Amino acid sequence: MEETIKVGLASYGMSGEVFHAPLLHVHEGFELRAVCERSRKKAAEKYPYIHSYSTYEDLLNDREIELVVVNTPDYLHFEMAKAALEAGKHVVVEKPFTITSGEADKLIRISRERGKLLSVFHNRRWDNGSLTVRQVLAEKLLGRLVLFESHFDRFRNYLQDSWKEKAGIGTGTVYNLGSHLIYEALDFFGEPKTVFADIRAERTGSCVDDTFDIFLGYPELKVLLRSSYLVKEPGPRYILHGTEGSYLKWGQDPQEEAMKAGKWPGTPGWGTEPPEFWGTLNTTINGTHFRGKIETLPGNYLAFYDNIFNAIRKGEELIITPEKAAKVIRIIELAYQSNKEQKVIAYS
Repeated sequence: MEETIKVGLASYGMSGEVFHAPLLHVHEGFELRAVCERSRKKAAEKYPYIHSYSTYEDLLNDREIELVVVNTPDYLHFEMAKAALEAGKHVVVEKPFTITSGEADKLIRISRERGKLLSVFHNRRWDNGSLTVRQVLAEKLLGRLVLFESHFDRFRNYLQDSWKEKAGIGTGTVYNLGSHLIYEALDFFGEPKTVFADIRAERTGSCVDDTFDIFLGYPELKVLLRSSYLVKEPGPRYILHGTEGSYLKWGQDPQEEAMKAGKWPGTPGWGTEPPEFWGTLNTTINGTHFRGKIETLPGNYLAFYDNIFNAIRKGEELIITPEKAAKVIRIIELAYQSNKEQKVIAYS
């Protein structure tokens, strides 16, 4: 068994408490060594074995730490990831990678110069629905795909006291939820030819965008990515249509809610969902018509850290590369340009 990787968390906000700390705590390849907590020591209460640092500088100065998770507010990602790389640490950045594609490119250059791993926590690649759609596409169950529609909807008709609700560069739902959907589309289909976006603020008094429709254009395929905070009756999470059939899937992956409820990742039945949320496949396969439910593959966020461990210790190829994560930011930039100019923008 290879030596465990000692990890420092840059903060213990929502992503640290709900995602990173539990995943690292149960993963046998990692040791959660330290968390930066300036005032409340919530992480130290739950994980009494950790070092609790009051400053990020102290965390970076800990020579035992090999990997730093930068899970702070989005506008801090660039400077904090840069500092960690320059301190000789491997780095995982919470999504979205950075605010601008120029910042992403600089981090990629620094990671190469320092010979350090750099990745982005696009955990939704291991959502149950995403894994199942990947299988449907790989097996060509719909023939030639002509439409892919992906939703990340919520009902939150109120405003929260959060930096995410404050007007400014990098706030709003395109960066927050859109980064998930854009990464998935890139992962499935590669770079688009065009980008068109309609980005809106629909909640009363909202200072940031909370609704978007982003169209990515590919030869013979239209990709529609949608999100709204005013969807009380949810529709399908995925809608796929092809020359031979369709696949529709309802429901969000259960892992986030399970971890919020205090369940540990990897326990029996982890990432599975009841049959009522299984997607419906209506297609013709080898001349035979089929219509029915197909079982959703289990979600598995631990797979992200499996890959990080294997990349550091065994030289395995990185799945979430910073180059692909940087393309997410570029598409976000083009989406805002498209919305402002109200026209289709060529991807470049």
